[in-house]
Amino acid sequence: MFQETRKLLVMLSVVAAMVCFLPVAAGETDERVGKLEQEVQALKKALEAARAGGTDSSRLVEIERRIEILANELETMRIGEAAVGADESVFGLGPAASKVYRVQKGVSIGGYGEMLYQNFDSTLEDGSPNSKTDVFDFLRAIVYFGYKFNDKFIFNSEIEFEHASTGESGSASVEFAYLDYLARDTINARAGLLLVPMGLVNELHEPTVFLGAMRPMTESRIIPSTWRENGAGIFGDVGPFSYRTYVVNGLDASGFSASGLRGGRQKGSKAKAEDFGWTGRLDYVGTPGLVVGVSGYFGDSGQGLSDTAGTIDVSTQIVEGHVDWRWKGLDLRLLHAQAELDDVQRLNDALSLTGIDSIGEEMTGSYIQAGYDVFTRRKGNAQLTPYVRWESVNTQDEVPAGFGINPATDTTIVTFGIDYKPIPQLVIKLDFQDTSNDANSGFEQINLGMGYVF
Repeated sequence: MFQETRKLLVMLSVVAAMVCFLPVAAGETDERVGKLEQEVQALKKALEAARAGGTDSSRLVEIERRIEILANELETMRIGEAAVGADESVFGLGPAASKVYRVQKGVSIGGYGEMLYQNFDSTLEDGSPNSKTDVFDFLRAIVYFGYKFNDKFIFNSEIEFEHASTGESGSASVEFAYLDYLARDTINARAGLLLVPMGLVNELHEPTVFLGAMRPMTESRIIPSTWRENGAGIFGDVGPFSYRTYVVNGLDASGFSASGLRGGRQKGSKAKAEDFGWTGRLDYVGTPGLVVGVSGYFGDSGQGLSDTAGTIDVSTQIVEGHVDWRWKGLDLRLLHAQAELDDVQRLNDALSLTGIDSIGEEMTGSYIQAGYDVFTRRKGNAQLTPYVRWESVNTQDEVPAGFGINPATDTTIVTFGIDYKPIPQLVIKLDFQDTSNDANSGFEQINLGMGYVF
């Protein structure tokens, strides 16, 4: 117990040091903007005085030129900040991923990164030793490359480097890469490697956008973030509603397991295309700060699997509903997701799964999360948001007859934490997480995270 307390105190000291240091960067940015505004105003006054005094025209031209240069620099700084403003999304993308839509023409570069320290309790719920080892991981470093050909055609991509080194189980992957044709507000076209538009995190997964050092389990095992597939579709805004709908290559059921659907993602890499899926999303966005919507995925996932009875289709249906509300410092999220699969008994047999290792015929997950920015009434960009999240996930809610249920798959997670942003582009997260399940093999852990976007 003393050792765990000491580790927590060390982490709190690190957070305190970073909290004291990082506002300097915010202050420098605000100071530069303030100086530019003062210079522009001073030059405007000088221009008015010069015109009134009949100053030589060459002098007037020089003052006007200087005003234009400073005004452009000021506008660039403001646009740059807006492009990565907290919780701002364009066409279903995160703040940094949306930068390409804001440039006049040509290349756009952005990115984000996350680092995470996890400290696990030494014992499980039942008092037995916990075999998990504490981990300090640079989870991911992301670079966005985009190109705006003109007002109609845009290319955007996300390149991800996971776990710092491919020599230590890390990887380099294309998270998305697509072309947009922007026809009009109500209907546009998109094709390429696409993020599946489900849930609150799969598209908006930049660390400054969501509370918590780790993504919710529901949006990892049932909505398998980061979920991307090859496909094409349309998107747009109609009145107070926003929509996206795509046809994509289907999931691969040979990767499903008792712990969920995440292994079924094909990630655009030589994806099996015997089966395709349809995915769609509809959100109400007519009230500032409020998003209320539903999304779904429907398709077969067998991808050519067969047995003596013929093709195993593995019809897969995932539906979810969500609410995301930001109001006067309040940050509230609710989400419920449910997946249903057919042909699971045949799938289990084809994958040689027996007993409690069965894939679930039904899977459910829900969470409710609330936070409040205690700095909301203060001047400046800094935010300090204590939050709590309750989550329940069951990846074996139902299994075929003749198979058992692993009690460890029925999980409840309670998270208490604090999220600090000295500026909208930087975040430090500290949370305490208590995981419990019907097998009494849950445990407590402390998570310390750092993230950035640009």
